[in-house]
Amino acid sequence: MQLIRRITDSDILGGAPEYMDTVSRYGSRGVLVDDILNVAMMYMSKINLYKLPGGGINVGENIRDAFLREIKEETGYVAEIIHELGCIEEHKNKNNFMQYSYCFIAKAHKSYGNTMMLTDSESQLGMTVEWMAFEKALKVMDCSASNCNDYSTKFMILRDKIILEKAVNILSVIISEE
Repeated sequence: MQLIRRITDSDILGGAPEYMDTVSRYGSRGVLVDDILNVAMMYMSKINLYKLPGGGINVGENIRDAFLREIKEETGYVAEIIHELGCIEEHKNKNNFMQYSYCFIAKAHKSYGNTMMLTDSESQLGMTVEWMAFEKALKVMDCSASNCNDYSTKFMILRDKIILEKAVNILSVIISEE
């Protein structure tokens, strides 16, 4: 899978980029769209921030299955992956933590209503799904970036903004070809 970007402390704190050798966590995440190309954004009301659906890959789990599982858990939707975006590395030297994320675009098919299966931390953050047009999604990511003061959360927001921008570019090409 193609590398989209390496995010380092230099993107968050400035200075020269430093890369880590060992992956601490593998994740699978990306953009979920509906039939009219609204995007599912995960809103965390307790910290007033948005992110994309996704999370960690379980031991022995396929990267695609992990993203589809995360979509179902966080949004309540069954989906299918329609495009592979690539990978993003997050080199958090300050925390001695490197995350490697596989990124996709998926299309939502069937909702199971309000059957989200959030983790305790996601529930405590007040996580809900909000569907919105790409333009609004990019704006709420910009607002999240400017409102965030937490080191690790800044990585998450930058990563998700990069994924969203890449998905917007790819989907605009796909739409123009139809």
